[in-house]
Amino acid sequence: MKAMILAAGRGERMRPLTDHIPKPLLPVGGQPLIAHHLHRLKQSGFHDIVINHAWLGNQIEAALGDGKRYGLNIRYSPEAEGGLETAGGIATALPLLGNAPFLVINGDILTDIDFQAAYSIAAQLPERRQSAYLWLVPNPPHHPNGDFFLNNQSVSATSDNTHAALTFSGCGVYRPELFSDIPPHTRAKLAPLLRQAMQQNKVGGELHTGLWLDVGTPERLQEAENYMQLHSSPA
Repeated sequence: MKAMILAAGRGERMRPLTDHIPKPLLPVGGQPLIAHHLHRLKQSGFHDIVINHAWLGNQIEAALGDGKRYGLNIRYSPEAEGGLETAGGIATALPLLGNAPFLVINGDILTDIDFQAAYSIAAQLPERRQSAYLWLVPNPPHHPNGDFFLNNQSVSATSDNTHAALTFSGCGVYRPELFSDIPPHTRAKLAPLLRQAMQQNKVGGELHTGLWLDVGTPERLQEAENYMQLHSSPA
């Protein structure tokens, strides 16, 4: 199974830190933010990783290389300046991701979501006739209204008034067919695509109550740094 890390964002809210360094390379706990994903993916049994990039993408390739130092095989999906949005970036990377379900992770989060669970989730998607499986999290202070609703491992865009909205974590398992109608190198957002699939009951999911930080501002970058300092093992 392959995994894709989304790393093409400009990081506007993180400026001026991201004026000269891409957000995935900002240091957290003594290493680039994206490296935390790479270590956990390796520990979870992944080997083949795809990373898309746009803003200062050459720095990402120079820093991570082919992935051997992490015990991984990394391939890159470069995008033009400005990027292609999430769905467009995934659709463009499909030739690298293959025909089987794959894991996608936002590059600007810090989380302990169980990536190893993606293997069993991927195996069950065809049987469940689902196109996607999302990890949702409790709404953080900066996103109080949430994104989607969860009911018995089924994710919907509307509420039956018995379930509160939750926030999409940026982590999900997808079947490539979900993106088949998006031409490569075309800008396309993920949320409308997911909502369309939800109308057909093709999106599953679960609630993650562990670590999840959206490292989108300098303040939340410091929060991530504080977390790593508090939970790092002594040498």
